[in-house]
Amino acid sequence: MAPAWPGEGRRVLIAHSLGPHLLPAELLGQADAVVLLASFGRFVPQGPGGRRLRAALAGMARELKGAHVEAMLQTFLQEAAAPQAISQLPSTILEAPLTAAGRQRLQQDLASLQATAGLPAGFPSDGPCLVVEAELDRIVLPEARQQLRLALPEADRIELAGCGHALLSEGLVDRVIGWIEQL
Repeated sequence: MAPAWPGEGRRVLIAHSLGPHLLPAELLGQADAVVLLASFGRFVPQGPGGRRLRAALAGMARELKGAHVEAMLQTFLQEAAAPQAISQLPSTILEAPLTAAGRQRLQQDLASLQATAGLPAGFPSDGPCLVVEAELDRIVLPEARQQLRLALPEADRIELAGCGHALLSEGLVDRVIGWIEQL
């Protein structure tokens, strides 16, 4: 049975990065419109860039099992926020001790990143889509962003100049809401 959407009206799904890949296909398929924020279809590109990224993901998975996981997460968050400072993030995973369940969830997320091969199952192919890209994204490689553009050629696009993966941009919320209101 498909998950239910609360209320009535247009069902707009807004997801960041790996988010759309973590949703049940039934829920994603019920969306009337989708907003993808610094997202991707295939996270690990083929070729040399993909080999380097697979090695980096394997290193992160090893770090998650070690005693210094906070240092690895700090580095990741710095890369996600860059070029802005990590202090501009509204909150982070480092605000509380990382539990065993949290480590396991992060391991699952790393495995999910490696397994992505295209648009997530259930992605609505016939509805409007907005793709928001960060010009200076250090997490989603340019090859992955290009593959998403090719997979969604009809999608509307916003490219945030001078912005990284965390999308720390003052006007972004208003721009996304404006796009939704014009549907």
